[in-house]
This record gives sequence, C-alpha cells and structure tokens, in this order.
Amino acid sequence: MSQIVKNILAAYESDNAGTKANLYRILMQGRLGGTGKLIILPVDQGFEHGPARSFAINEPAYDPHYHYQLAIDAGLSAYAAPLGMLEAGADTFAGQIPTILKVNSSNSWATGVNQAVTGSVDDALRLGCAAIGFTIYPGADDVFDMMEEFRELAAEAKSVGLATVLWSYPRGGDLSKAGELALDVGAYAAHMAALLGAHIIKVKLPSDHIEQKDAQKAYEGLDTSTQAKRVSHVVKSCFNGRRLVVFSGGAAKGADAVYQDARDIRDGGGNGSIIGRNTFQRPRGDALAMLDKLVNIYTGKE
Repeated sequence: MSQIVKNILAAYESDNAGTKANLYRILMQGRLGGTGKLIILPVDQGFEHGPARSFAINEPAYDPHYHYQLAIDAGLSAYAAPLGMLEAGADTFAGQIPTILKVNSSNSWATGVNQAVTGSVDDALRLGCAAIGFTIYPGADDVFDMMEEFRELAAEAKSVGLATVLWSYPRGGDLSKAGELALDVGAYAAHMAALLGAHIIKVKLPSDHIEQKDAQKAYEGLDTSTQAKRVSHVVKSCFNGRRLVVFSGGAAKGADAVYQDARDIRDGGGNGSIIGRNTFQRPRGDALAMLDKLVNIYTGKE
C-alpha cells in the first residue's frame, strides 16, 4: 500500500476492515493504483437515456462484456453499472476489476425528479462488488426520500464491508438550469454527500455562476476564475479533502475538452474522473487512447 492510500484510508475513521479493504481494492487497482487518483467507467446511461442514444454510435457497446473489457484493458480503477449489466459479465470477469453496483436508476420518460431502487446490498455481495452506487438530486421535491433510502442502504453496505459511492446531482425544485452547475450549488451538493456518509462523492464540474442569493456574500473575494480553483473549492467542501471526490465526464464533448477537464481536476486536488459516454461512445481504439492520455494527465506526465 502506498503512503498516499494509507493517508486516504486513515481519514475514514469509523469504517471496518472490510470497507477499508474494498476502498483499497479501488485505490490500488490499475494504472493509477497507489496514486490517490481514480478513473471509473460508469455505464448506467442505457437506463437513463435508452439503448440507442447510449450505444448506437458504437454498436459493440451494446454488449456488457465490452465495458468490462474496456475498463480492464485501459487499467481503470473500477467499473460501475446497474444490476443486469454486472450480472451479464460477473462470471467471465470475476476478480479482474473492482465493480460498483448502481442500486438506483431513472429513465428519460419519468416526469418526477427521482430514481427507483433497482439493486440491493445482497446483490452487490453476490456479484463480488467493492461498493454500491446511489444517486440523489439535491433540490428535488423527493430528495429527502432519496436521502433516507441512501441512509438505509449505506448502513447495510457498511455493516458488511462494502464502500459507498454517492452521485450528488442538483436538480429540480427552484433550481434554474444554470443553477444545476453553479459553484455554490455544486459545493453544497458535494458537502451533503459527505454528511450522508459517502466514501466516494461524484459531482459535476462547476461553473463560476453563484445561484443562491443568500450565498453570494460568502463567495465575495473567493477566486473562482478558473475551473481548477472551482474544483479546489468543491474538494474543500468535502471535509477539507478528507473524502474522495471524483467528477463526472458529462455529455459527449471533444477530446481536448475532456483532457482539459482532467488537468483542472488534477490541479484543483480532485481525485479523478468518472467518465462514461466520452469513452464508450468512441471506437474502442480511440477510447483506449483517450483513457491512456487521462492516466498520463493524472500521473503528471502530460
């Protein structure tokens, strides 16, 4: 175990040996193992957006085995997906990469801002997962129900030695579209995830917009001029860096933008990327080349 990983695990003071062992699995896996940086492949977009919108652009990606193999061959830290995706490759790829069972999901037809619980802690144990993943939508009318669902699932997961990953995506309620990516809102959402007991926090990269009128004075004098500085503020909001924070890759974008995001995450002290569509929607060779460059960025080689 590297000293960096020892220091990270030491910050999780209440966790049992099993949970720390599973965090260790993720932190020491692949080409970034031991660095404190992570790249996680999430493939829940079929649930969220539908199969054609997710995979038609790169047809081999309809096959769940494609994603397991991509994550393994790229030397990533973990692979996250809903129940059926993990079940479809659980035997073939057993033990080759840490997996994260995404235990709640939504779809593009739903009119409410909420998700259904679609997996369990027992499923995660049966599949040999290192962690469960869950989404909350701070700002949504149903967010308190989501928080309570996470509390129960997280308590059960921790009791059997699993880690927890919390997607905290502001949405709904009185939030404007710009507000969903606002710095104050994103930092607040990340802090809520830390307060809910998540081991790994997943949020979106923040803009320099300040949404809440009541927060504007607090942000006076804070330098938010670069994305790296905004990342640093989000990391500070997660117990001053005592919790792992990874940032979403977001919608498909050009390669240069993906690389700049990674540099800003690195320079701002973030722990890495959880990047899906920007990799698996590219041809396999292009995706591997992109992930190779991202590893080099996070290790300071580019």
